[in-house]
Amino acid sequence: MASVLLKVAAGLSRSSRVSLVRAHSTTAVLHQGVPGSVWKLGRLNHIAIAVPDIEKATALYRDVLGATVSDKVPLPEHGVYTVFVELGNTKLELLHPLGEKSPISGFLQKNKSGGMHHICIEVDDITAAISDLKAKNIRTLSAEPRIGAHGKPVMFLHPKDCDGVLVELEEA
Repeated sequence: MASVLLKVAAGLSRSSRVSLVRAHSTTAVLHQGVPGSVWKLGRLNHIAIAVPDIEKATALYRDVLGATVSDKVPLPEHGVYTVFVELGNTKLELLHPLGEKSPISGFLQKNKSGGMHHICIEVDDITAAISDLKAKNIRTLSAEPRIGAHGKPVMFLHPKDCDGVLVELEEA
């Protein structure tokens, strides 16, 4: 395979060769951890999307795109309804406000059509991860982990400390 790529690459411009190399590169590392850390970052669990109409969004993924979707589940402790869309290598989480104090209501007031709300990354030890991140001045949105939509402990990290992205950590 490599000799075929070299022969093909020989006739290409430099930028085309770089693109060819990038197209054939892979990443073998599945878990990353900070050296000396007692916790490890795992896989992307889901990407959450705030939607103004959860039935319409569910129909899009199920009926138009052909995905498998879960039932709509209320999570009153988080102020949301959720629907999970299975994608094979990860999931989408459709979020819709539940109750007047839902954090999704404010998001949808600013983003009328909805949009990406957060990403969720698994960690092998959420307590160790939170302790380590707080020691590195990463703020969390609550004092303690709460039980998330998958029945596992979760913690949200402040987007101002995560390059503008709301990050949810979930214990694997």
